[in-house]
This record gives sequence, structure tokens and C-alpha cells, in this order.
Amino acid sequence: MQRTITILVFLVMIGVGLSSCATSSEESASSFDLENLIVNVFDPQPGEKILVMVDVPQGIAGGNASQWYMRRQMAQRWHSALEEMSASYGLEVLPMLKYPATGAHSGPLPSEGEMDGKTVQIEDVLGEVNIVLALTEYSATAPLIEATQRYPSLRVASMPTVSASMEETAMAADYGEVGRKVRILTKKLDRAAAALVKFSTGHEMFFDLRFRTAEADDGQLHADETGARVINLPSGEAYIVPYEGEIEGVPSNTVGTIPFLCGNDMALLNVEGNRVVDVTGEGGCAAGIREFLSVDDARRNIAEMGLGANDRAVVTGNALEDEKVQGMHWAFGLSEALGGTVGVDDFGAFLTLCLRLLG
Repeated sequence: MQRTITILVFLVMIGVGLSSCATSSEESASSFDLENLIVNVFDPQPGEKILVMVDVPQGIAGGNASQWYMRRQMAQRWHSALEEMSASYGLEVLPMLKYPATGAHSGPLPSEGEMDGKTVQIEDVLGEVNIVLALTEYSATAPLIEATQRYPSLRVASMPTVSASMEETAMAADYGEVGRKVRILTKKLDRAAAALVKFSTGHEMFFDLRFRTAEADDGQLHADETGARVINLPSGEAYIVPYEGEIEGVPSNTVGTIPFLCGNDMALLNVEGNRVVDVTGEGGCAAGIREFLSVDDARRNIAEMGLGANDRAVVTGNALEDEKVQGMHWAFGLSEALGGTVGVDDFGAFLTLCLRLLG
């Protein structure tokens, strides 16, 4: 029998609780419309330039696996649709940018790519565009965040491992409503000193949220928006990096036990000081996680606590959509791009892994 874990989240804060974010379960479903999505998310202005970018396999095992290939086909379909709508909005759609896959999530982008069969400098291209849609196999989020810091007019939707199925689920959501709920949750997280998570297994996890600023991935990236200028599509989460204990003499209070399922096997990740210090449990689940953590000590860092708010999102095993499902998720490893202190240089073998624990 399939086992599931359910959770309750309690935010310890000044002020009221989470009840104000409740919405009707009878919200009407909508169908996917790319033009509507682009307009709602970006509010593109006349004269703006739009770029679709993809990564292509370069000697990478499994590089032409069906999902990766279908994603590149999806990107081509989106590019064609953008060209069709461009005249109505006075937009310029650049040729699709293809670049050699990095082979690692959030690894540095290569210096060169290809547009219309011609070699281009990726840095130069990013410097001249306003809107980027990155439909990639390997996440380009971290380097694209850095690019927006260099180019104030650049805003980006990063979509690593996106699939066409999401057009009928999370990307078909009412992003006005998704944004409203995310903004409520972000304010709650920002005011919170801590979050206490209670699992149906009886285990508890206490996240220390001091000294941190919550962020919103609310599906709103208009030219006049303040704050982060890189979001995920599909969107719909409020997130925060737990305090990592970087202040001298002020240890992190993040502590507890997180149950993790691998099929019907359960492993228990024991956390102290915002780090996974031990993994208990019988079978391959616990052994696999212990092996993963042993490769690089930085992987033990608790990097994120997030609250999903997209009512159309479904759990499929794809973190891009799973983390937008209404519920709590967490991640460990790299945190710098999210507002934390653990960066690429802290890793001997760089990798960050998100574990989704949604009931």
C-alpha cells in the first residue's frame, strides 16, 4: 500500500495566523492560453525584446531522452506562438537561443550559443533583451539571477525540466489569484520568527526563520515590479531560507526530524543547527540518502522552506511543479541564490536537491 505523509504548518509570528489566505475550493478551472500567460505574467510593453532559450545535449548520456527532446519541441512551439502575437503588442521576438547543456543544475552558462545557425555570445544577447523564457533541462536559474543583476531591464522565467503537461495544470491557473495568495503567504513568512511543521508520522521540524527575508514566486514579473526579476513558470510559492547560523555566537535553531519516503520505505532525516546530521531507517531509502550526503558536506544544509499556492498544480515527481502545489516543501544544499549564505564555492561536487513532502 502506498504510504503518504501529511503535514501541518504553524508560523510563529507577530500578528494573525494563516487563515486569511484561505480561498474557495470552487474556483473555476481554466484552459492554457500562452498569450494570456505572457500578458498576465510579463505585461510586455511595445518595443520590448523576447528571447526563448533551450539547452541541447553535448555528449551527455540520455541527452535525447523523450522528455528533453519534447521540451525543445515545446520551446519551438512557444517561439512560433510568440512571433504570431508579437505584432499585436509591438514586440520583437529574437531567434531561439540554443546553447550546450551545462550538465549541472544552476551551473555557469557557457560563453557561446547559437541563434539562427550563427554563433553568438550569450552575455551580449542577455544584455539586449527584456524578457527571457528558459525552457531547459538543467536549471539556469542561478546564472540568470546574476544576469538580471547586471542588466536592470532583464526579467526571466526559468523553467527547468518543464513539460507540456503543465500547460493543462499549473500554467493554466488564474495567476491573478495565485499572486494574491502568494503575497499573503510571503508577508506571513516575512514576519515569522519560526515555523513548526508537524507530520502525520508524529515527527516535528522547527525552522528558524530569523534574520531572513521571504520571497514571492507569484507569477508577476512586470517591468515596474520591484524585487527579484527571476521567477519560475509555473509559479506559485512563497519561500524563505532558514537561518544558517552565519552570525558569530548566534547558532541556528533549526532542529527536528523530517520523514522521507522512497516508495514504501521511510528514512528519517535528523536535523540540528540547520544541517542534516544523521539519517536513520532500514532499507535502500536511508542508505541512498546517507550516500548522497556523504559525497559533499554542503548538501546537508537546509536551504529553503516553501509554501505552495497554485491550486492547479499537481504532484508528479517534477519539483518545478510539485513545489507549487498547495502545501509545504523544503530543500537542502545551495541557498545563496535564494537569499542564503551557502554558494557554489562551498561545494566540492556541486548539486542541490529538493525534497518534496506534500500530503
